[in-house]
Amino acid sequence: MHHVSIRTADIHRAIAFYQQLGFELEAQFTTGYTLACWMLGIPGRIDGRIELIQIPQPAATADAFGDEHYTGYYHVSFDLTAVTSSLPDWLAALRVRFEQAGQTEGKTDVNPSSLRVLLEPEQQMIGDRVYEVAFIADADGLPLELIRAMNPPGAGHR
Repeated sequence: MHHVSIRTADIHRAIAFYQQLGFELEAQFTTGYTLACWMLGIPGRIDGRIELIQIPQPAATADAFGDEHYTGYYHVSFDLTAVTSSLPDWLAALRVRFEQAGQTEGKTDVNPSSLRVLLEPEQQMIGDRVYEVAFIADADGLPLELIRAMNPPGAGHR
């Protein structure tokens, strides 16, 4: 996968959110009248690349997680298996990062309440593998899935 593209209502707020999640700003650009940027995962914190785009006059975000009849973008999933041995501990550290960023003078785009947990970490069987799974809401309220393999390939079942 090269990247996942996410439309956002406020690109600056979204950049601040994803920086706390473990991404760094790689490049900012415009395409026509659309503001955009690439954000690259910081090794050891999160893998992957996302593209954030902000179009003029955005509409309100649908409730993709809570509306069982919603169709369209549902979530982006980040595999944290290589960066943590405990999804609950990783999420607790993320909460601390949000609290600390919210206390930093001049950081108006980040506040502790902007981290919303939709589903606390729990174990789920997906196919033949056991995962820790959690969901958080991004800066626009769209769901992000966080997963960690409990039995990576070759490790057998625990």
